Amino acid sequence: MTYQENYQKWLNYTELPDYLREELTAMDEKTKEDAFYTNLEFGTAGMRGYIGAGTNRINIYVVRQATEGLAKLIETKDDSIKERGVAIAYDSRHFSREFAFESAQVLAQHGIKSYVFESLRPTPELSFAVRHLGAFAGIMVTASHNPAPFNGYKVYGEDGGQMPPADADALTDFIRAIDDPFSIALADLETSKASGLIEVIGEAVDAEYLKEVKDVNINQKLIDEYGKDMKIVYTPLHGTGEMLARRALAQAGFDSVQVVEAQAVPDPDFSTVKSPNPENQEAFRLSEELGRQVDADVLVATDPDADRLGVEIRQADGSYKNLSGNQIGAIIARYILEAHKTAGTLPTNAALCKSIVSTELVTKIAESYGATMFNVLTGFKFIAEKIQEFEDKHNHTYMFGFEESFGYLIKPFVRDKDAVQAVLIVAEIAAYYRSRGLTLADGIDEIYKEYGYFAEKTISVTLSGVDGAAEIKKIMDKFRDKGPKQFNATDIVKTEDFQAQISTTASGVEKLTTPPSNVLKYTLSDDSWIAVRPSGTEPKIKFYIATVGDSLIDAERKIAHIEKEINHFVEQ
Repeated sequence: MTYQENYQKWLNYTELPDYLREELTAMDEKTKEDAFYTNLEFGTAGMRGYIGAGTNRINIYVVRQATEGLAKLIETKDDSIKERGVAIAYDSRHFSREFAFESAQVLAQHGIKSYVFESLRPTPELSFAVRHLGAFAGIMVTASHNPAPFNGYKVYGEDGGQMPPADADALTDFIRAIDDPFSIALADLETSKASGLIEVIGEAVDAEYLKEVKDVNINQKLIDEYGKDMKIVYTPLHGTGEMLARRALAQAGFDSVQVVEAQAVPDPDFSTVKSPNPENQEAFRLSEELGRQVDADVLVATDPDADRLGVEIRQADGSYKNLSGNQIGAIIARYILEAHKTAGTLPTNAALCKSIVSTELVTKIAESYGATMFNVLTGFKFIAEKIQEFEDKHNHTYMFGFEESFGYLIKPFVRDKDAVQAVLIVAEIAAYYRSRGLTLADGIDEIYKEYGYFAEKTISVTLSGVDGAAEIKKIMDKFRDKGPKQFNATDIVKTEDFQAQISTTASGVEKLTTPPSNVLKYTLSDDSWIAVRPSGTEPKIKFYIATVGDSLIDAERKIAHIEKEINHFVEQ
């Protein structure tokens, strides 16, 4: 179908809600094309897009279609899978609650049980709930850290990680085979609740999650002595972190936590921030104001679905410094390994996991403690797969996993990024440095002095619509077919094409063991590296630059040079 035909089909549907019909009739031609030229892509991490009318938007019909696909996948299994059902959670965004309960009604129409949270809950709690309830799958309605006009839909497998490739591919096929999302039937909500097909859950699961969280912190004596009075400012950025993070901190013994109350209220418009993304210093504006008032040691922020954590640390002059995702990963990894070594609880088969686009600084840290680092593709489900492998084979003990995009997991009772756990460990680390008369800023400096000066930068370029998708493909093809030989006058000594699954060096070509993925990575002779990949959830292409220098200034200078060269290469 052309975009005009798709548009007309929607316009002709007599039962379309008024708010969607009004949006349709107000569309200009360019908006019509973008809303209807394709279906919203259901990728390995689910789907995410603008809220609104159209096949390339997220709305009740697109959500129903995705859930109908999940129902059809479940119907290929035995009846016990239907009874195990699906856990469903949602964040504070526009339509999140509607999308969650509509999903449950689609499943109920197929006789599939669902457990739906009574109100907004974090993504990590959804991951936990799938495992805790013995569900076959999970649905999380969220657009993570995206701005207010977005929402999304992620599907989880029975291990609590995002759905594994075989089921995810089958699910995608079922979704694509549905020609008419308007024909998908819904079971009656109240009848389904009364019959038990839809079970509303809440505090009982919260309590079980918080019970597991007690084991995240390592040195309770340290917290009791130095953590009680340590001033921490926390903001949930109008999202789900408010449901658990404050309780988890209090439970651990951090008694001097100040919450940015203006941002503790669920708000789908995220009215106090331009974007609810803890990666950006702008999101910390109110936290910094409160931090200065109370003389806070550390500021922490969780994104709307509380799977990502941002951190700011107080510097010697009293100002606050925004840490990168890689710096947070490094300071957590170092502390976990050091604390367990000191306590005599560091296993001989300790293992850490990170994505291939995350800093090698943490690899050096891991190796210095005799731990093994496992590199996986971007997407936390690949870390979840490693955790499961360790448990099945009993060959390694999982200690920590992270992605440079501000995602961390300490304890594997969750199988996705967990900012609630990360908040707790960062608070303990701040207490640890305080016990030594130091700050987190000093801790970062210590790591650089011991392991080398590593710097990283991620550049995200948004290219939306039909032309954007073509441009992203064109850029990837150019790097793949006519790639550069040097960056910053430094030779490329290894090229890894994760789609072709080959690694090329002067010694020859080797096979990569990771699954195929559209990623290219170039390693330079000075151990710096550059990677390029399209985003799996947004219309973006991402460039990752990582350098090693004689000083932080030197490493950052290298990044600036490489960034200019990448821009020049793309624009040529």
